[in-house]
Amino acid sequence: MYVLLQLLFHYIFHQIICVKVFISRCKCSNHFYCSKDMALRGVWQLKKLVVSYCDWGGSSRGIRAFMKSDLPAFKEDNPQLEVVSELNRGRHPFFKALYKNKNERVVCVRNLTPEDVLKHATRLRNALGRKVVKLKTRHVTKHPSVQGTWTPDTKFEC
Repeated sequence: MYVLLQLLFHYIFHQIICVKVFISRCKCSNHFYCSKDMALRGVWQLKKLVVSYCDWGGSSRGIRAFMKSDLPAFKEDNPQLEVVSELNRGRHPFFKALYKNKNERVVCVRNLTPEDVLKHATRLRNALGRKVVKLKTRHVTKHPSVQGTWTPDTKFEC
């Protein structure tokens, strides 16, 4: 009996240690996320994040506040990521994300709060960089029916 309790204790203790190693608290919200889920095969896909803004325009107010308050912490939390800021006067602010698979995504962040700008930067970091594929049908299967997809409006002829 004592041996079983000891084995159970070691198993539970090992599980707690493993959970603490792989699970961490997200900096931008209060939910937990697994650190392995944000990458493909353990490799972060986002190589470079370009922050383009205007130092004068009103639509860049949120991203300027983001650059003062949240961007240094974002850079510190993501050492694998190259973050470059560029000044584009008279243009709306945007993020340009360059991924390892040679794809790029551009996200406009005009008139957003610093919290929303941080969410967009985090989403770009977490994305795999794949192109969005539009499905031809709502029903996807490897073996499509010869007779067609059933719907409630199907009428049978007798």
